[in-house]
Amino acid sequence: MADIALQRKNMVESQVRPSDVTDRRITGAMQDIAREKFVPASLADLAYMDDPLAVSPGRSLMAPRTFARLLQLADVLSTDSVLIVGSLSGYSTFVASRLAKTVVALESDGALSAEARSALASAGVANAVVVSGALNSGWPAAAPFDVILVEGGFEAPPTLLLDQLSATGRLVGIDNADGVGRAVVMQTVGSKTRASATRRVAFEASSATLPGFERSKSFAF
Repeated sequence: MADIALQRKNMVESQVRPSDVTDRRITGAMQDIAREKFVPASLADLAYMDDPLAVSPGRSLMAPRTFARLLQLADVLSTDSVLIVGSLSGYSTFVASRLAKTVVALESDGALSAEARSALASAGVANAVVVSGALNSGWPAAAPFDVILVEGGFEAPPTLLLDQLSATGRLVGIDNADGVGRAVVMQTVGSKTRASATRRVAFEASSATLPGFERSKSFAF
């Protein structure tokens, strides 16, 4: 395997920083955290490539630059509670734990949840918890959240997630509704109701639609 520390540095310097990621907390965390530990061992040599990386059937780790830009879009404060939807084996949770007060990592795949718990425990991450459940349901038991980061795409509006935002909360993710992926930030503007949610497109991005967020199919007869 090539020099991993150098690969991490090159990921930050050639992929993340040139993509207008200026939050040094994010770049610092991504340079410190061993991304290769959050992918299957057979894919460790590919952990720092500039593309999504499949880690289980139908599920991929976001490309580093896409993840970093999305996390920066969320504008996470040190006092924030964060929900990560589709947290896979825990990489995004580890990074977010460096920024936020608390992180809840929601994953529907039991094997990936177990991997995330083990990895975070081994790293001594004390402000994050991994939970298992349907991704589109969020985690109302710990709501409201200041930030909800959907680590993937959604075609159907994430309505149940919007209901779990705090009055000043924001949701970020990749909107695949019209077939062209766009990173968006959604806010419920004080009233904390989905009907009042605003939506702002930040940049174009590619990410597979997460389970449970597919557009409902209608049939004509």
